[in-house]
Amino acid sequence: MDEREVKEVIVKGRNFMKGMSDDLYPDFESDQQKMLKQPPLVKAPVSDIQIDLPTDFENLEISHSFEEIINMRSSHRVFTEENLTLLQLSYLLWATQGIKSIRGKSYATLRTVPCGGARHQYETYMFIQHVEGLKKGLYHYLPMGHKLEFLGEENDMEKISDSVCEQKWALKASVIFYWSIVSYRVEWRYGVFAHRTALIDVGHIGQNLYLAATALDLGCCGVASFDHKTCCDMFSLDGDEEFVVYTAPLGTVSPDNIEKEQDFYSFVKEQGL
Repeated sequence: MDEREVKEVIVKGRNFMKGMSDDLYPDFESDQQKMLKQPPLVKAPVSDIQIDLPTDFENLEISHSFEEIINMRSSHRVFTEENLTLLQLSYLLWATQGIKSIRGKSYATLRTVPCGGARHQYETYMFIQHVEGLKKGLYHYLPMGHKLEFLGEENDMEKISDSVCEQKWALKASVIFYWSIVSYRVEWRYGVFAHRTALIDVGHIGQNLYLAATALDLGCCGVASFDHKTCCDMFSLDGDEEFVVYTAPLGTVSPDNIEKEQDFYSFVKEQGL
């Protein structure tokens, strides 16, 4: 790309990030305004193998204050490959997409993270390999019943590597989270203005994962570098109406690996930055 093309793309990106304005599309009406039927609040299960998740979170060892959790929060890329408990995984899922109540008869879900218009357009998929009692494989979270559904075994680590653009460190994670957007769930309400809002919303999910992981003395790292096609193929997503927009490897960590964590930033010292 030449300098002019680069600047054009940057301008488009900046304009995308700017706030909503009726002046842009003065005649626009959303499908909600047209009184069209709203899409389902969540995806229906596709598997007969469903696992109830425990909710006795009072039994988790959380000894940090909120201030400590905020100060301790950090990205981790070095994992010790120990097992998470099912209760820990349950807590992480509840903290990131748990449903607290339903507004109206079935208008919206109110969850543990904020979301524009309470549309909660994201679905949580996982590659799990180190969680007590669970087979190594692909899973989908069912928030309405706080359950997991097992989508199938997955032992092709090359495919998992491809899904996160060959970031090999991620292969030692206990769980890799993949969040997909069900596009029309948010477009029904916001239409042409939906997508900027949707990207803000997924940030809330990622931050709650960081904080919940820190509370449990676990580590994670949000990853925006992933392969669209591989992720869609893994979870049978069509790539248009639903597709992955954010991933996060998570696992057990040790303070003994601080130096190894710092190795990821060795370029700062090498380049004198």
